Amino acid sequence: MYSTIRPAAALLALFTLITGVAYPLIVTGIAQGLLQQQANGSLVRKDGALIGSRLIGQSFTSAGYFHARPSAAGANGYDAAASSGSNLGPLSTKLNERIAASLPTLKQESDVTVPADAVTASGSGLDPHISIDNAQRQVARVASSRSVPPSQIQSIVDRIAERPALGIIGEPRINVLLLNLELDSALGRKI
Repeated sequence: MYSTIRPAAALLALFTLITGVAYPLIVTGIAQGLLQQQANGSLVRKDGALIGSRLIGQSFTSAGYFHARPSAAGANGYDAAASSGSNLGPLSTKLNERIAASLPTLKQESDVTVPADAVTASGSGLDPHISIDNAQRQVARVASSRSVPPSQIQSIVDRIAERPALGIIGEPRINVLLLNLELDSALGRKI
């Protein structure tokens, strides 16, 4: 019996060390060496202070900033510990009531058609991006609030816009945190 258990225990210990210790250390070392920014959560710092992550959306409510899409993560939205979508489908009364309640404000902001990502949460509830259409719809409000011509805000939007990977994978989009940081950098802080 010991002749069977001993090799099994030795293999268990060996594979635990290989897959549970050595492999994670190697992968972590490679990630820290080659992709340190991504391996550490794509954190964004301003003046040495941590202000967010490129990967997690934040709520911006001031008229001088671009607004992110709604979030269903947590009670107040954008709670990374409660990441999840709302699971509300197109026939959901609750979703339709929430959209109907937000449409008057959005239409008051701009006469442009309201894009879907302006009224619906992402699958995780934490998406940091908005569509180009959603950003275009907000340009006039941000420009008016900051007392600058819309063309100046539009040039910042165009500069920050992310294009599809390899020109074909995904949709053009804009990271709201990075866009609002660029607004502050170019035009001064506006709260």
